[in-house]
Formats: sequence, C-alpha cells, structure tokens
Amino acid sequence: MNWQVEIYEARPDLRLSSSKAAAQQRSINLAISSRGIAALRAVDPSAAERFLQTVIPMRGRMIHDKHGNLQSQLYDRDGQCINSIDRALLNVELLEEASAVPNIRLTFNHKVLSADFDQRVLFLRDADSATDIRVNFDLCIGADGSYSIIRRQLMRVVRMNFQQEYIPHEYIELKMPAGHDEHGNPAFLLDPNHLHIWPRHSFMLIALPNKDKTFTCTLFAPTVEFDRLITREDVLLWFRNHFPDALSLLGEDKLLKDFEKNPRSPLITTKLTPYHYKDRCVILGDAAHSMVPFYGQGLNCGLEDVRVLLTLLQEERVVPSRTMPNSGDPESDSIDQRLFKALSRYSASRHEDVVAICELAMDNYVEMRHSVTTPAYIMKKALDHLLFSLTARGPTFLSSLGDSLSRIAFPTANPRGWLPLYTMVTFRPDISYATARRKAARQGVILTTIARLGTVGMCATSFYLTWRALRWLRSQR
Repeated sequence: MNWQVEIYEARPDLRLSSSKAAAQQRSINLAISSRGIAALRAVDPSAAERFLQTVIPMRGRMIHDKHGNLQSQLYDRDGQCINSIDRALLNVELLEEASAVPNIRLTFNHKVLSADFDQRVLFLRDADSATDIRVNFDLCIGADGSYSIIRRQLMRVVRMNFQQEYIPHEYIELKMPAGHDEHGNPAFLLDPNHLHIWPRHSFMLIALPNKDKTFTCTLFAPTVEFDRLITREDVLLWFRNHFPDALSLLGEDKLLKDFEKNPRSPLITTKLTPYHYKDRCVILGDAAHSMVPFYGQGLNCGLEDVRVLLTLLQEERVVPSRTMPNSGDPESDSIDQRLFKALSRYSASRHEDVVAICELAMDNYVEMRHSVTTPAYIMKKALDHLLFSLTARGPTFLSSLGDSLSRIAFPTANPRGWLPLYTMVTFRPDISYATARRKAARQGVILTTIARLGTVGMCATSFYLTWRALRWLRSQR
C-alpha cells in the first residue's frame, strides 16, 4: 500500500549471534496452520512459500500413556496438517523479509516510553546512547506483546474494557536431543510428523519437532506442582513416575540442566476492547489478545489480525496520502475519515472472534491434558468425524479458496454441512472463530442428544436381552 514504515524494537536485532542465546531460553514452539499461512499469502505470496520451506508438517497428535503405549489421533481426514516452526527462526525470517522492503526501516534498542496520540508523537529511549527521542507518526500500530506499552497509552485516551487473567499453571521449556541413525547421522527420536502429548490429567508434556532433528518440549503444570520440585532428586523422581519414556529420551543430565537454566513462565489470557483510537492508533496480536497456547492459534490469530485489517483498509480505500500534522494542536488536525472508519470496523468486528479463540484455547487445555485419554472423548470424536464424512460435500483446502481471503475477511459466513470444531478453527480461514464456535455449539447439542439416545438404546437392548435370557432359562426347567 506504499506506506513509509518505521519499526521500533526494544530488543537488539535477533539476527545477531549475541541475541540468539537469550531467545532460546523461553520459546514455546509455534504451530502455523491455514489461518496463518493465508495471512502471509495475503501480504506476500512468495514470502509465504519461503516460510513453508522451514516448517515440519504434523498430521496429528501422538498420545503417550504412562505405560509407554502410543495412540495416533489424526487432525484431518483429508490429510491437512499443522506445521511446527521454530519461533526464533520465524522471527529472523520475518526481519529479513522486512529489511528487504525499501520503504521499511528497522530500528533496534529503542523502547517506547509513552505516546501522545492527539499530537501523533512517540517518545522512545535509545538504549545505545541512553538518550530520549521523539518520533512523529501518522498511524501507530502497536504489536508489542502481552505487556504492551502502546496498549497502556491507549487506555489513557479511550474507555477500554480490559480483562487479564493469569491461570494457576506455568510452563518450562525442555530440549530433546537428536539421536543417530545406522550411519551415524542425526535422526529424530520420535515420529516427527506428530505433535507428541503426554497427558497426565492436571499437567502434560508436549514435544514439537525441529529441523535439526531435536524436539522442543514444553512442560505445563500447576504452579503448586512446580513448587514441589525443589531438588534435583525431586525432578528426576517426578519424571520417573509420570514420564518414564520421555525421561529416557530427554536424558537425565540434560533434563536437570534445562530445569535449572530455563525459567518458569506464566500463562496469561488478555481480552479488551476497543483496539483503536480515532485514525491514529491500533493494536494487534498479543497486545490486543494474549491467549494460552493450547489451541496453537496465538501466532495464527495474530497474523490473521493483519489480514483482516488489510481487507478493511482496502474496502475503505485507505491510501497513505495525508500529510504529517505540524500544528501540534489536536483540535486543528483533521481526521482521515476512511482510515477512522476502517479502524472502527476492525475494533467492532474483531472482538467477538478474539474472545471466541481465547476461550476455546482455555477449553482445549482440559482436552489435551485429560480428555484425549478418555473413552467418552474418543467415542465423541469418532461420531463427530462420522457425521462429517456423511454430510461434507468435499474437502476445502486452502488452495481452493483462491485470492478471496485477500479481499474478504471471512467469505463463508454460513458454513454448510457438519464440520468438526478443530477443522473449522485450524483449516478453514474462510470461517471466523466466532462463527466456528457458534456452529460447534449447535453441533454439540446434537452430539450430546445422540450419545444420550445411544445410552438409552444400549440400556434398553441390554434389558431386553436379559429378559429373553431369563425366559429361556425358565423354559429349560
């Protein structure tokens, strides 16, 4: 759209070798699926294809029980995958793409201190020179994470409804080293085309594959559970009891080093509205909606924010033509009505979707750490997929959606047929999160009714067969 873009980052350049060690200490691996890929393609199709060369496809979950037994649960009947990508690698690739664009300028070690949106000025601290500077802007886009400074400044000028919740669980990052094949070359110790889960009811361990044949493992557990792991012996005993097969792959020495070196990190959910102020500021990504990582949609939702905003800017025919105000008088500065309308529409339309995926992500934690092991869950999923097979008109792949996602935020407002919730959330970027949730709720009522009727039918059949057996026994006397 030919905007002149200046990006200010508080941290050093992640591409520098001095920055990489710190980046590796806390980084839940990212899962990019159709929503994130669709967003990348809407902005730059060639860049999206380059990103996809660095991912590892995961076709389903691999469930590890306490006895070492494995059960594969595929994500999609038509073979669609989610993709594991290293967070640091993705960040570096995005920086490389941005730095190659002539009208984008990257500035590192510059932290935002405050903002005056009416006068369109940012105040920043240059960490290298220890000096404060001011920067004028037309539009400020805050994508500065869960503890966003831009969001805090936005709260001063809008009546923002804000909700933040720390769940009573934390996570710690672990690393599963590569093994070796018969030729001595690095090899995966687990199937790389699955997301591996060790569900243990109130806590779980997951593992995602990396290109270097290692796995990034993340242990999620209640804070009180972590607090019990005081000594090295406590850690080893706990893993021997709950994750014996994983411990043999992680290695005891490596596990203890990771536990001592890597920090315990909190899990947070943030919901708020609105996301904008006049035609001057909008916040995206974690700054607008932090979520727990249990649906694998944090990255995808953040990238989708960009795609949705882009479609609205195009619909309102916003162009970067207004001049930078010089008066310093907020009353005299005119508002770009097209930009104002696009940002207003973004706040109004995006909030319901964001709330939906934040709550779905929280719900999915229970599913991943507990429900996936229960017979009731497995039977319900089987029925869900059976109804999907009986009613679906055919698979909808990302490639079949064409360029519609570049022009319309969500082309499918009323999806037809039976669609599993996971399919809608993960593989159908043409369906909004809120629409997917509403449709899944209606289908859930049907599933529950069928299950109850099935239970009644089984009881009635059992009663009838018992009655016939008793009659037969009496006749034999």
